[in-house]
Amino acid sequence: MAFNTGELMERTNENTDMQKLTRDDLFSLEQYAEARPEFRSRVMAHKKNRHVQIGEHATLYFEDKLTMQYQIQEMLRVERIFEADGINEELNAYNPLIPDGDNWKATFMIEYTEVEQRKEALAKMIGIEKRVWVKVDGYEHVWAIADEDLERDTEEKTSSVHFLRFQLTPDMVFAVKNGASVGMGIEHEAYCHQVDPIPSNIRDSLSQDLD
Repeated sequence: MAFNTGELMERTNENTDMQKLTRDDLFSLEQYAEARPEFRSRVMAHKKNRHVQIGEHATLYFEDKLTMQYQIQEMLRVERIFEADGINEELNAYNPLIPDGDNWKATFMIEYTEVEQRKEALAKMIGIEKRVWVKVDGYEHVWAIADEDLERDTEEKTSSVHFLRFQLTPDMVFAVKNGASVGMGIEHEAYCHQVDPIPSNIRDSLSQDLD
């Protein structure tokens, strides 16, 4: 019996007000095999409105319920996980990266194509993850709360991947929901760039993360 991909896609849109994913939100492995091309296309289009490049070598990839569902579905697919305990482990790993309605959460990546260049740059960028900011027009900078899962710096270098949370005040949330512009940047002695304001399509997408 073939699964109705349209019905499956509709199911992923249900309960969009609920912030975290549950097993009921996920496709089974068999269902995902059928839904994957359409679902992946949808996610890729969605992600185009959810990343901000800051300077040449740093990018913020903002996560939400849909991007995390995709990550989980791909992990389940690759690892062939179908038992409840394994599925719950993936949910517990990725749910904390979904925004809570009063914050933005992002994967922060420092990207260099040359290995030696990246190694040299990371050695100069220790602590950079705490020097990333967002700014709602009319309000103070909001500095990133970084790597709440684990420490990603060493004495020699920082990691090329960090997980950031930007905690907004109720007034900031209200302002963004009512059209205020948003800027983002990095202020570190080894890397200082900003995008202010960010493009409106990205601002509008991020506004949807806020209650």
